[in-house]
Amino acid sequence: MNALSIEHVSKAYSLDGVARPVLKDINFTVRRNEIVAMVGASGCGKSTLLRLIVGLDSDFRGSIVSNTQTASRTKVGMVFQDHRLFPWLTVEGNVALAFDNSDLPAGQRQEKAKHYIELVGLAEFSKAYPRQLSGGMAQRAAIARALAQEPDILLMDEPFGALDSILRMRLQDELLSIWEKNQVSIVIVTHDVEEALYLADRVIVMEPNPGRIRETIDVALPRPRDRNGVLLANLKKHCLSMLI
Repeated sequence: MNALSIEHVSKAYSLDGVARPVLKDINFTVRRNEIVAMVGASGCGKSTLLRLIVGLDSDFRGSIVSNTQTASRTKVGMVFQDHRLFPWLTVEGNVALAFDNSDLPAGQRQEKAKHYIELVGLAEFSKAYPRQLSGGMAQRAAIARALAQEPDILLMDEPFGALDSILRMRLQDELLSIWEKNQVSIVIVTHDVEEALYLADRVIVMEPNPGRIRETIDVALPRPRDRNGVLLANLKKHCLSMLI
């Protein structure tokens, strides 16, 4: 069963009274517990598409349909490039924000927040404030907050883009570990082709002016994947050939 279906989605902005197309006839699906990555040059509409999926913008043509077997309304979580933690709240306080619209008693909120903080390896920093965290730790806290919503679909917009390469690789592995435990569908936008191929089951290559899908690549490689393996290198070469 598909968790998400994008059908003939097009989007345009008005610039000086003239419609400027940003997305043109986008079609793809995301299966349950699948990771789909989108790569492409700046300006090809990747982040715009995420905004449409999460519901931050409803002015588009086509349809975006979420489907789950367990709920009548699909829950969508979002992780941005910058962690967007509230500086006046601790890690625990930031993660507990996910329960603001729930009827959970305070004790259960604290327990659930603790669970997701432990899941991302921040148990020792639950009382820390964002200013006391490294960039990678803050991003893990943001992931914990998104997962605490118990989403059916997790959208990630360049979540590791501001991190150094070593920390980036470490958090990629942590994300895969969390994904295996939580059975969540993930759509991740990234400029890093290697990251997309390492994480995703499928990689959607987009091209700009207007943003449209050039090719969808099935990454039929077992996990854990060898970053330096020949098969991954060949896929990377093919993918880059469409972007350069």
